Amino acid sequence: MTTVDETRVEPSGPPIPEHAGIWGELGELEHTLRYVDVPLEGGVVRTRVLQAGTGPELVLLHGTGGHLEAYARDLAGLARDFHVTVYDMVGHGWSDLPDRPYTIDVLAAHLVSLLDTLGIDRTHLSGESLGGWVVAWVAAHHPDRVNRLVLNTPGNIANKPEVMARMRDSTMAAVRDPSDATVRRRVEFLFHHKEMVTDELVNLRRRIYSRPGFVQAITNTLVLQDPQVRKDFAWDPAWVSKVTAPTLLLWTSHDPTGGLDEADLLLGWLPDALLHVIDDAGHWPQWEKVGEFLDVHRTWLLTGKEPS
Repeated sequence: MTTVDETRVEPSGPPIPEHAGIWGELGELEHTLRYVDVPLEGGVVRTRVLQAGTGPELVLLHGTGGHLEAYARDLAGLARDFHVTVYDMVGHGWSDLPDRPYTIDVLAAHLVSLLDTLGIDRTHLSGESLGGWVVAWVAAHHPDRVNRLVLNTPGNIANKPEVMARMRDSTMAAVRDPSDATVRRRVEFLFHHKEMVTDELVNLRRRIYSRPGFVQAITNTLVLQDPQVRKDFAWDPAWVSKVTAPTLLLWTSHDPTGGLDEADLLLGWLPDALLHVIDDAGHWPQWEKVGEFLDVHRTWLLTGKEPS
């Protein structure tokens, strides 16, 4: 019988970086990447979905202008304990771009319809930025579909006009001119440690932002940065107080969209919530602080205990 030598070979020259690329993160992870047709108000949205792992259901949502690769660094770790689903929201990534406003109720309806399509009755939900807004809305309006929640840097809870303008202007600039410099500035906005922004991540967004119809799609997303549209969906105790799912607020020390004062607002509105702050990270702790991000999710979602 042939034996396999499993001794690790130490490379010569510069060390292999901790993050060697998206495919480096997924290389040893058994997963499926496919498109599914998700019904949405009389039509269907061809939706890009990645799934991996076994265990309790966990669905993760990206933020404004994002895509499922936002969680590339976390999928292998999460798949050890969960059946993980990540997807491109309607109007994002490589999912369909129907020409209509992507308000929170539409994004939430797309999520619930995706759960139906995938045969997921109940699930844990973790959303970053816009994704956190969407999962909170689903938890408030479809409580029977949600187990536990993680709201990851959900962003601008206080609806500050200057934050809306910065988000709108920087995102629109990157999509209208998907050059390296413009898109890199938009991606760097997400990070406390700007040096962690890779050429691969920038070029991935450049490719997405160059899709035919994406200027209109991002315009349809950014309606949520218009105060008149936003007021119908803005974070407010009237609907946030209906979130009965146990909720973890996952904040960071350097989130550019909102400080701990906004986390305190949510703690006052949510019936059952805890706060955990990740230090030395910006708007994407799932990329900057992978180990702590994974530990927090395992502890909270599997045991319901406060992460240390």
